[in-house]
Amino acid sequence: QVQLVESGGGSVQAGGSLRLSCAASGYTRSFYYMAWFRQAPGKEREGVAATSGFGDITYYTDAVKGRFTVSQDNARNTLFLQMNSLKPEDTATYYCAAQGALSGGSWWSLAKYNYWGQGTQVTVYS
Repeated sequence: QVQLVESGGGSVQAGGSLRLSCAASGYTRSFYYMAWFRQAPGKEREGVAATSGFGDITYYTDAVKGRFTVSQDNARNTLFLQMNSLKPEDTATYYCAAQGALSGGSWWSLAKYNYWGQGTQVTVYS
């Protein structure tokens, strides 16, 4: 059974940094893509960043470009999201997602991902 477990969320002042981790277990092959999504209260879940299984391709939503960095440690099956220069509008629950089956769709499409974590809360206060 595949499990994705996020950690690293918390409360931070605007301008600060957080590093999210997503530990994957129960999957014997490499995922095609792994991604971070976020959902703020009253808003739809949106893609934040994604990386290919080999880590050679990365994507970011415009709102976080230059501030967030997605990376992975394949040896430990862990996905990371380094978040710098955080803003109050970054406040949301952040979810890790993984694509285990080859399919089409854009990296920010929820339907592309087979597995989801439970989420970790990030709160940025001014």
